[in-house]
Amino acid sequence: MSKEMTHMTKRLESLDALRGFDLFCLVGLSVVLKAINRVVDVPWYDSMMWAFTHVEWEGFAPWDLVMPLFMFMSGITIPFALSRYAKGGSKGTAYLRIARRVVLLWILGMVCQGRLLALDPDRIYLFSNTLQAIAVGYLIASLLYLNTSVKTQVVVAVALLLGYWGCMEWIQVGGYGGGVYTPDGNLAEWVDRVVLGRFRDGAKVSDGVVVFSPYYRYTWILSSMTFGVTALSGMFAGHILKSGSIKPLTKFYYLAGIGAALVAAGWLWGVQLPVIKKIWTSSMVLVSSGYSFLLMAIFYWVIDYRGHNKHVGWLKVYGMNSIVAYMLSMCVNFGSVSESLFFGLQQYVGDFYPVIIALSNVAIVYSILWVMYKHKVFLKA
Repeated sequence: MSKEMTHMTKRLESLDALRGFDLFCLVGLSVVLKAINRVVDVPWYDSMMWAFTHVEWEGFAPWDLVMPLFMFMSGITIPFALSRYAKGGSKGTAYLRIARRVVLLWILGMVCQGRLLALDPDRIYLFSNTLQAIAVGYLIASLLYLNTSVKTQVVVAVALLLGYWGCMEWIQVGGYGGGVYTPDGNLAEWVDRVVLGRFRDGAKVSDGVVVFSPYYRYTWILSSMTFGVTALSGMFAGHILKSGSIKPLTKFYYLAGIGAALVAAGWLWGVQLPVIKKIWTSSMVLVSSGYSFLLMAIFYWVIDYRGHNKHVGWLKVYGMNSIVAYMLSMCVNFGSVSESLFFGLQQYVGDFYPVIIALSNVAIVYSILWVMYKHKVFLKA
């Protein structure tokens, strides 16, 4: 771990705890809750699972915040990790650091999607994963941090939001765009099909013709504009949290106030520009960044300001090795290990056997992260 990051985590335990909370929900809690949902038939439980399910198209559920929050927190780290380069240090060194992180995240994203591990050239898709979106957002935000003022960064963020909206609203090509925000008619869908072609996730070549999956609706190329704003919003939170001239309680008020304002602005804009996570609309950025600001404010107030940090160690286990947690959960199948450990138990627990296997898988991932945490092994992309 770098000296900058070590200093940051000492000052901001809340950031590691919030990152850990995000990863725990993704690789721990949801895995078990979904396993339970498959074996129980209780109406109230089905209703509760709405919070752990992505909205199909328009709207925003709590589960839709997992990816934007992760990207938001990558932006928070920028003022802490790159400040000495922005103040006169070797920017060449900073650019190498940024490039290394972007490339590593990109490759890990391809591994995570199974494109590289499959060893099948026909399954190579270039831009299709959360880690790659984070890489793009981080690249935009970090380069702006190194070369522009905070005022310019805000102007660029606003320009990117309006630019994305303007493109979606007024550009019309081949029956796509022109203010259409349906899965089949939005401009971002057309851009991805044209730019990525056969390398788009879900696409395949049949008789020399690229056939796109009717079920894959995530977009990446035009949406990179708004990925950058999500990371920038986190960077603005990082500016506040790092500032030595702002009192700790005032930092909480700033974070909470900005968060509430962004949520309100996002939903208001959503009346005209729908809140759609799959194409990362500008209104969705405001909504998700607002909720991220609010969560950061709460964690900061409880952990760093009030000092209630005695029971957050388990979250830091996830948070300080977040990339490892994500990759282990997404790329490694621990099911056979769990099946071996609990072989023969199914006859006694019946339909709940998959729940036990899910709990075991989550415990194995946590155990690996805990050992790394205890030995101070922190892998950062």
